Amino acid sequence: MPVIAPFYSTAGRLALEIHRDRAALGRAAAQAVAAYLHGVVARQGEARVIFACAPSQDEFLAALVDPAQCGIALDWSRITAFHMDDYVGLSGDHSQSFRHYLRQHLLSKVPIGVFHPLPAEEPDAAAVAARYSALLRERPIDLVCMGIGENGHIAFNDPPVADFADAQLVKVVELDHACRQQQVNDGCFPTLEAVPRHAFTLTVPVFRQARRLSIHVPGPRKAAAVRATVEGPIATACPASILRLHADATLYIDAAAAASLST
Repeated sequence: MPVIAPFYSTAGRLALEIHRDRAALGRAAAQAVAAYLHGVVARQGEARVIFACAPSQDEFLAALVDPAQCGIALDWSRITAFHMDDYVGLSGDHSQSFRHYLRQHLLSKVPIGVFHPLPAEEPDAAAVAARYSALLRERPIDLVCMGIGENGHIAFNDPPVADFADAQLVKVVELDHACRQQQVNDGCFPTLEAVPRHAFTLTVPVFRQARRLSIHVPGPRKAAAVRATVEGPIATACPASILRLHADATLYIDAAAAASLST
């Protein structure tokens, strides 16, 4: 699909924005997120936000923490942050840990009010999942800032394990080959053998129940997943396809990620 960016459309209930490149995508998403969070904090005094941790989020987070780019100086002390997944067995200080990523790209840049880490290195995985689930249930999640994987996953809900009506909010999953290969493609691990095989993940109902979703998906390797999300059947073969049913969600992509769209 030839794109003259920016381009705005819809897919089901999902709003779609196509931007020229990763930087433009990141700025547009950050401006919308900052405005939304400013309004939430003004109305209710706080906001609860879940953040994805992946290279696809780099430009978005860089813009979000910079008032000159996002347009608003947010009161970060009023924001409670969660992250949506992490590798089983990795400590928060490990360079490939998603807690490490979030510290680098967000927590070290702004005075966040509260951050709830997911302690993936603890030996009792069931207890970790139960505690994190309880935190998520305390109050509604106002916003999820997220991506989509090359295999259509959201968080680590790969096609073989995704459940649109999962009874759990947090669980341990085995990562499929395409997901693990993506971690190599993204430069997060040197080889497939180095990528952990299991991870904690927030489940699909967490995303379905959140008040708003801001979805950031740049790059040519995401083009097939974007097409399946926007134009394919709503099915766990592409877990992100369920996002088309969300009442308040926007998918931000760049021209490269839009390349396989038919219209």
